Amino acid sequence: MRRLILGLLMVALSVPVVSLAGDEVVVYSSRKEHLIKPLFDRYMKETGTKITWLTDKAGPLISRLQAEGRRTPADLLLTVDAGNLWQAADKGVLGGIESATLEQNVPAHLRDPDHRWFALTKRARTIVYSTERVKPQEITTYEDLADPKWKGRLCLRTSKKVYNQSLVAALIAHHGEPAAERIVRGWVANLAAPPFSNDTKTMQAILAGQCDVAIVNTYYFGRLQKKDPNIELALAWPNQQTTGVHVNVSGGGVTAHARHPEAAQKLLEWLSSEAAQEDFAGLNLEYPVNPRVEPVAQVKAWGGFKEDELNVAEFGRLQAAAIRLMDRAGYR
Repeated sequence: MRRLILGLLMVALSVPVVSLAGDEVVVYSSRKEHLIKPLFDRYMKETGTKITWLTDKAGPLISRLQAEGRRTPADLLLTVDAGNLWQAADKGVLGGIESATLEQNVPAHLRDPDHRWFALTKRARTIVYSTERVKPQEITTYEDLADPKWKGRLCLRTSKKVYNQSLVAALIAHHGEPAAERIVRGWVANLAAPPFSNDTKTMQAILAGQCDVAIVNTYYFGRLQKKDPNIELALAWPNQQTTGVHVNVSGGGVTAHARHPEAAQKLLEWLSSEAAQEDFAGLNLEYPVNPRVEPVAQVKAWGGFKEDELNVAEFGRLQAAAIRLMDRAGYR
């Protein structure tokens, strides 16, 4: 009997363990379910790790993590915009991560200097223009959109959206507040219509002839282009002789009170890997952060560009200053 028991134990120990009690991750995500579920389903199938998730906007999720404190069930926070990631870290809801894998997969300017969060996808916030009324060579820089030659020809999304707050924060970082405010005042003076609630409506205004140029996230353009491949809009890549195109990110970090920090870190590492990056970015027509991974065909067809390598954490650090600046400039 003793030999039988020992034999069974040896067999049990020799069998690879697919899922242990600790192999589970609870994710709070402001990235919408249809953009994360396919990746989570794949990871669960490949590793046996159980993933459960809750989706909401970034602000409520960060507030929830603060309120829950040590009682939080969340192991991982995924959200969009570097400003939101910075806020989460600043409010103490993210813990530090030491990961050679993440440092290899995510360029330095796309991660928190203190290793509390890492970008997972990139989106360019760039200039889109009417192919009927604008020549590509007319588009030069974000700053140039303040020139009077664009008066009555510019459309913008509301300043309330964090993407525009991050863009203005980048202008502050590059030029200082006085110069950045002059640029934003110039944008406001050139507006053809009051700011729109989202990027799609902003581009539709160009198509309707209300304006000729706008600033949008690339994936919003990609969605319209997917519906209509002959759409009379095109993307331009500004600031190629100066700072480069403004890029923002989605990303994530392990929560400060994670119950399964090792499993959460492994999931974050996998999302940054070559195995996952094309699908993770491609689902939303974004750019992979991993430099070894190409974007999907539709995104790649837009052409390459020099990107701004300002550390995206600056968008959060300067967010409050950017909001005050836009208010002073009359950008609503």
